[in-house]
Amino acid sequence: MVVRLSERWPEVSSARLLSECVPPPRFAEVRFTTYRPDPEEPSQAEALAVLSERAAVLANPRQAASLWSRLRGRGPAAGGRSGAGGKPGIYLDGGFGVGKTHLLASLWHEAAGPKMYCTFVELTNLVGALGLRAAVEELSSYRLICIDEFELDDPGDTMLISRLLAQLVAAGVEFAATSNTLPDKLGEGRFQAIDFLREIQALAAHFDVRRIDGPDYRHRGLPVAPEPWSDEQVESAAVERTNASCDHFVDLHRHLAELHPSKYGALLDGVDTVAMTDIRPLTDENVALRLVVLADRMYDRNLPLLASGVPLDELFSADMLKGGYRKKYLRALSRLIALANTGMQRTTAAS
Repeated sequence: MVVRLSERWPEVSSARLLSECVPPPRFAEVRFTTYRPDPEEPSQAEALAVLSERAAVLANPRQAASLWSRLRGRGPAAGGRSGAGGKPGIYLDGGFGVGKTHLLASLWHEAAGPKMYCTFVELTNLVGALGLRAAVEELSSYRLICIDEFELDDPGDTMLISRLLAQLVAAGVEFAATSNTLPDKLGEGRFQAIDFLREIQALAAHFDVRRIDGPDYRHRGLPVAPEPWSDEQVESAAVERTNASCDHFVDLHRHLAELHPSKYGALLDGVDTVAMTDIRPLTDENVALRLVVLADRMYDRNLPLLASGVPLDELFSADMLKGGYRKKYLRALSRLIALANTGMQRTTAAS
């Protein structure tokens, strides 16, 4: 029986949200020993060495704060930190395809618990769902929080994450993050970052920044989008698949507006293939950003996509692909096209 995502209303507990903060399946088995630095890029081997050194410290459980520190409401002293200069975080900056996420997931695998791995979007969604105070209470005992694809998209995120990290750092939590934007450049092109310079500089001060060089795979361009099917082909293929969903594109994106983004993963529970009919070009930034989150959750679960309507590489307008969210949209397109190539080629091969 075909599932309609647009008719699902998942409820997600805080315990589930936290339990799902682990590396995605494609990074479940990576380790430092499986990372292969490019001999032509010394910064890759240097980053591996620095992360391995941090991992050796983070593999030990957190030290209990002294009585004096507890009375003052503070976490472990800087001398107990795993990083250079007592900084509580390490920030890996570099282009796509240089192994940042591989190294980040490897660090998470090596660290003692409790620990957390999430993308920046997942972190903001988590805090939005729990509330800042509850999030701080839940996460203050953590050994390590890994944040992939760190970016500031708007003033609200900037204030929220600045306050969250400041309180968790004070509690003794350590951080690791990846991005393709240097921390003191976060927010540029998205909002008036200069108005939030104090918060951005405070965020940057938490991190030991390490640049990882290598070919930026964005320069390869997007993969080729498959030729769209007809609505009838998509609906028929969805019926033939086990545990497939099928929704009209407009119904789906309107439904996403009614759900908190922290529930998009649960929306896909039990689904093995996602089908969308009548995909249309997007001009509304809010709708587009919701689709980005859904694409990430589909990609994490490696769910093949069946699609009709416009080609996927025409999903976001030209203006969107030039704007402040360009990196997000290009990542979403790359992921959706990869999932569609898997889903639509599989059906073609079977027919």
